[in-house]
Amino acid sequence: MPLYRIKKLNCQSCASRIEADISALPGVSGVLFDIDTKILRVENDGSDLEEKIRAIVTRIEPGVTVTPVNNVENASSEKPSSGKSFLIKRFKEEGKGLGIAAILFIIGLAFREQLAATPYSLGEYSIFLAAYFLSGQEVLWSTVKNLKGLKGMDEFFLMSIATIAAILIGELPEAVAVMLFYRTGELFQELSASRSRSSIRALLAARPQFARLLSGGEERNVKPEDVAVNDHILVRPGEKIPLDGIIESGISQIDQSPLTGESIPVTAEPGKRVYGGSINLRGALTIRVTSAFEETTIARILEMVEFAVARKSPTERFITTFARYYTPAVVMGALAVAAIPPLLGNGSFMNWIYRALVLLVISCPCALVISIPLGYFGGIGAGSRHGILIKGGNVLDAMNSAKVVAFDKTGTLTQGVFSVTKIVPQQGVSEEEILSLAASLEQGSNHPIARSITEAAGGIELLPPKDLEEISGKGLRGIVEGHRILAGNKKFLEGEGFQNLSDPERGTVVHIAKGGQYLGYIIVSDVIRPDAHSTLKALKKAGLAATIMLTGDTEKGAEWVAREIGVDQYVASLLPQDKVAELARLKSGLSANETTIFVGDGLNDAPALAAADIGIAMGGLGSEAAIETADVVILDDNPSKVADALVLARRTRKIVWQNIILALATKGFFIALGIAGMAGMWEAVFADVGVALLAVLNSMRTIRFEPA
Repeated sequence: MPLYRIKKLNCQSCASRIEADISALPGVSGVLFDIDTKILRVENDGSDLEEKIRAIVTRIEPGVTVTPVNNVENASSEKPSSGKSFLIKRFKEEGKGLGIAAILFIIGLAFREQLAATPYSLGEYSIFLAAYFLSGQEVLWSTVKNLKGLKGMDEFFLMSIATIAAILIGELPEAVAVMLFYRTGELFQELSASRSRSSIRALLAARPQFARLLSGGEERNVKPEDVAVNDHILVRPGEKIPLDGIIESGISQIDQSPLTGESIPVTAEPGKRVYGGSINLRGALTIRVTSAFEETTIARILEMVEFAVARKSPTERFITTFARYYTPAVVMGALAVAAIPPLLGNGSFMNWIYRALVLLVISCPCALVISIPLGYFGGIGAGSRHGILIKGGNVLDAMNSAKVVAFDKTGTLTQGVFSVTKIVPQQGVSEEEILSLAASLEQGSNHPIARSITEAAGGIELLPPKDLEEISGKGLRGIVEGHRILAGNKKFLEGEGFQNLSDPERGTVVHIAKGGQYLGYIIVSDVIRPDAHSTLKALKKAGLAATIMLTGDTEKGAEWVAREIGVDQYVASLLPQDKVAELARLKSGLSANETTIFVGDGLNDAPALAAADIGIAMGGLGSEAAIETADVVILDDNPSKVADALVLARRTRKIVWQNIILALATKGFFIALGIAGMAGMWEAVFADVGVALLAVLNSMRTIRFEPA
C-alpha cells in the first residue's frame, strides 16, 4: 500500500478534495490523509500511482511537497501532535490575521454610520474590505486555484461568489461575517477532528522507538527494525518492549494495555512470550527476539488500524458523491432564484439577488462532508482504545445489519486450556489420595490431560511409578508404593474388571483404581470463559435473531457448553470446511441486506472468518491469521467485546444519521426562509458554520464510547 508524506498541507478541505480525486483513480479502493502526521495512505491494486498522485496534490494545493514513504514503520516514526498542540500551531499560523480581522469587523460595526459618511463611503469599505481579505484570503485563493483546474463547484466557490456579490450590493458586514465565522469555525472543527484521532494516536504512540541490543557482552541502542530474529535484547523497568520474543531471564509484570486495552498486568517469567508495544513494569528482562519488527504484533496492529480509516462506509461514499452533485445544483438553484422572480415582475433584482446569496451560504455542505467521516473515525478510534480493532467504516456499517452470530467453542467461548474441574471420590477415599495417585502416573506425560492433572496436584508430593505402561487412547497402569494403579477412561477400567462405572455429561473423565478397589474419578474439562453467558444475553438483548455455536468438539462436550452459556443452537464434530458450509446455510436463510458474524480464535478458524460477512477474531494478540483474515480483531480473550463492538457500531450509525438529519433539516428550513425573504446573511452563517460545528461536536460523542 503506497504511503506518501505531504508536507505543508494544513487545509482539511483541501485534503478532502485530494482524497476524493485520488479515490476516483482506477484501481484505488481506499484513501486517507492524516493531517497530523501528514501521511497519505492509498489502497490500490498495486499499480504505480506516484506521478498521478503528485499531479493531483500539486494541482489542488501548489507549493506542498509529496515524498514517498518506504513503509508503515517509517510513516509512524514521526511523533503525532496532540489536538491541543495542533490547534496552537494553527492559531499561530492563522490566529493573528483572524484576530486583526475580528477587531476591524467590530470597529466597522460600532462606527458604521460615521464610516459610511466619509466621501464615497471610503472609510466603511476600507475597514470591512481589510477584514474581509484577512479572514477570507484562503477561501478566495482556493476558489481561484479550483477554477484554474476546472473544479470550482465546492463550498469555497459558494462562499466566494456569495460574499463578493454581497459586497457589490453594499452588504459589507454580512460578507465579512461569512468569512470570519467560517474560518474560526474551521479551526475548531480541526481541533475536534484532531481529538477524534486521539485514540489512534495513543495506539501509534505504542510503537517502540529503540531496542537495547545485547551483543558481545555489551548493550547498545538500535532501531527495532535493525534487530534480527534470535538476537537478545534487554528491557529495563518502565521501558516498552520493542519486539515480540520469549523471556530468557528475569521476572516482571507486563502492562499490555497499549495493545489490549486491559489495565491488569500479566506475570512475565522465563519461557513466557511477550509482545512489542507492551510495557515492562518491574524487573529487567532479557528477551530472545522471535519476529522481525515488520512481522511483530504491534507492527501488524499499527498497519491494520492506520488503514482501517481508509475503508469508507457506504454512507461516507454516498455523501461524497452527493456533495459532488449537490453543489452545482445549489448554484443553478441560486441563479434561478436571482433571475426568474424579477423577470416575472415579482420584486426587484436587488432583493432576489440578496436572497440567492443567502441561499448559497446556507447550502454549503460542510456539516455533511466533515462530520460524517469524523463519526466513523471516532468509532474506529474508540474501539481501538478498548482493544477492539475494526477494519474500516464499511465494517461498522455492516455490523448494524447482523442477524446471526456464530461462535467457535474452544478458545472462544471456552479458555482452550484443560484443567481439573472436579474430583469425585468413593466413600472413605479422599480427593488428595485420588489426585496424588493419578498425578504420580501422569507426571512424565506431555498429554494435555496429564499435564492438567499434574498441575492440579500442586504441592502434593508425587511418587515415582514403576513398570509404567501407557495404553494408547485408554490410559495408564503402573506400580506406586507396591500397589497396582490404573488411571484411564471408562472402557479401560471396564476391561480391567471394574463394572457399572458412569461418566458425567461433561469433560474428560479419568477413573482411578488401586489394586482391586475403585477409588473414584477426576473430571478434566475446558473452562468456560467467565463472561460467555453474559455475552450471549447481551447479544440477544441487542436484537440478534440467533446465536449459534459451531465446533469440532464431540456432541456431548458441545451440548454441555451450549446448555451452560445459553446458546440458541449448536453443531458439533465440524471440520474447518464444515464450518464454512454451515455459515453458507445460515446466510441462505437471511434477506439480502442481513449479515452473518463468525467469532473464532483466528487460527484454524481462518476459513470461517473469511467466509462470514463479518469475521471477528478473538485473542488476536500474536495471531497473524486473526489480523490478516478477520474484519474485527479483539486483542484479548473476552467474548463480551463482541457485544461491545455491536453496540459501538450501532452508536456510530445513530450519530452519523443524526448529523445527516440535523444538517439537511436545518439547511432545508433556512433555505425556505431565505427564499421567502425571512432569513438574511446572519441566519445563513448559523445554518452553515453553526450547524457544521454542532454536527462535529455530536460526532465526537463516538470517541467517548465506554463498554457497559
